[in-house]
Amino acid sequence: MSDYIVSARKYRPQTFDTVVGQEHITTTLKNAIRNQHLAHAYLFCGPRGVGKTTCARILAKTINCEHPTADMEACGVCNTCTSFSNSTSFNVFELDAASNNSVDDIRELTNQVRFAPQQGKYKVYIIDEVHMLSAQAFNAFLKTLEEPPPYAIFILATTEKHKILPTILSRCQIFDFKRITTHDIVNHLQGIAIKESMVAQEAALHIIAQKSEGCMRDALSMLDRIASFTNGMLTYNGTMEHLNLLDADFYFGLTDCILSQDVAGTLLMLDKAMEKGFEGDVVINGLAEHFRNLLLCKDARMAKLLDVPNDHKPVFLEKANQAPPSFLLSSLNVLNQCELEYKNTSNKRLHIEMCLIRLCFVLQAVDGSSANQLVAGDSADVKKNSSTVVNNASAPQYAAPKPTPVPAPPVQSNYQQPATVQEVREPQPVQPPTAPTPVIAQPVVAQTPPPIANYATPPPRPAATASIGGGRKLSKGLLDDMDEVLDSAVARTHPLTLDELQQLFEEYKQWLMSESKGTVFAQFAQMKLEFYPPDEMKIVSPTLLTDMYAKESRSALLDYYREKTRILMRITTELREDKSLADTQMKTVLSRQDMYEAMAQKNPNVAALKEALGMQIEY
Repeated sequence: MSDYIVSARKYRPQTFDTVVGQEHITTTLKNAIRNQHLAHAYLFCGPRGVGKTTCARILAKTINCEHPTADMEACGVCNTCTSFSNSTSFNVFELDAASNNSVDDIRELTNQVRFAPQQGKYKVYIIDEVHMLSAQAFNAFLKTLEEPPPYAIFILATTEKHKILPTILSRCQIFDFKRITTHDIVNHLQGIAIKESMVAQEAALHIIAQKSEGCMRDALSMLDRIASFTNGMLTYNGTMEHLNLLDADFYFGLTDCILSQDVAGTLLMLDKAMEKGFEGDVVINGLAEHFRNLLLCKDARMAKLLDVPNDHKPVFLEKANQAPPSFLLSSLNVLNQCELEYKNTSNKRLHIEMCLIRLCFVLQAVDGSSANQLVAGDSADVKKNSSTVVNNASAPQYAAPKPTPVPAPPVQSNYQQPATVQEVREPQPVQPPTAPTPVIAQPVVAQTPPPIANYATPPPRPAATASIGGGRKLSKGLLDDMDEVLDSAVARTHPLTLDELQQLFEEYKQWLMSESKGTVFAQFAQMKLEFYPPDEMKIVSPTLLTDMYAKESRSALLDYYREKTRILMRITTELREDKSLADTQMKTVLSRQDMYEAMAQKNPNVAALKEALGMQIEY
């Protein structure tokens, strides 16, 4: 017969000091014993495997100890402690209420209460899983529980406090046990591994602690299983294989495929996981937890919430810099919706694949929507049509037909270095518009303008409303405004020039500053103009974000230029990407915390002022 004892029993705490993670309970009980303030009834409630029954046994052993220590711990050598350790004590009675829940069982217990202890001071009755008692048994127990003999102490233990009658709760001192933290479980497992001559990696013990969900008994059971599986060599890979879990490397690779919009690579990694026997919901739940950990790495204050092995934390911090917070939040929303719908779908694999495909394009969707929000947030007087174009509400919308563009060499304007976001957000006085610097460019051959008669006699238009792009209606009043603009073109005698367009563009940017639209101004400062006679102006943007602002503001600029020039001109946009500006913009368009750190780095007096005044940054 083998003498092997599982770790959960072999290393069960025998004193209050050896109880893990319940210091608030053990300290209270020791002080009560020291001050002779023992209650007649206790209720220990909390999750499974956190030490409720263990603390009840230690309390019963300590209060009957003949020679307790100065720290109110049982000596372990007296007759009472020895009989308790050998399970031969007549002063401690344990009742399993799950199998002894009838009225007769409670009556038998109350009959035993009448007899005084033969040895020691107290008779202790430990009733485990007390919530399983029937209502009749609870009622039979009420009188004895309320007024027991002075030598009787009842300790009730339960995992479901809400199922106990309020009349029972009011007669007990209630102690709420908490789940044991991952850190405490890892430290306890390391001590046991040393005693058992095991070689255990901290990452492997961390995974065991995570899967135990705060239950020490489950953690010790898993430790025994994995030690048998690996012959006492607990490695991270062996632990993940035995517990049938996907390791962090899989989720890092899957995240890289999603961020790079590699749909094929993402689906192949899903197929690889399913070939190993993992269900789709396991992949989704693990990916959601992975994104949650990446989101926590965005703020140093949330670092303590990052429940991963220590050697994995640098990798998480590095990968978190590659994923914007908006992408992580949107992805978590998609994963949560997928998890809710997973049980009701018939083709579960297709459901998971569609979810991962959506995640591959979340970053692209977030970039577009964030630009819309920035423009809408800085302009209180703008509105969007169905084409997501931000229009100026104070000017009518025109839909002039686009004439065939006349090829001509582009005229480059003077393109100055754009101001950074920090410089824009600092208050600056509004400077009056200045004349643009003369541009040295190739000569532009003016094209022959169309005959004035074409503008003076526009074709007749129907009086009814006409439909234009986006499903909007152009009313008769707008048609009349169009006629007015066309008629005013007759009075213009000189063609457009690049200097005139540049000057109007500068005036428009100064208007943005006067209206406190600093974010939009910062993007406009990076744009440059090109003119293609006779009536086409092109806005060239160096970054993707700036190009989005140009496209969103195109309609408002079109109305502005048509009002100023009285010409039915055209405005187009083009992206000529400048990587240096894109990197600068990604680094500068950040949170207020990041802006403060950049300012403090540039001027250390800012940090000193913040510390001296005890200021805090608002988020």
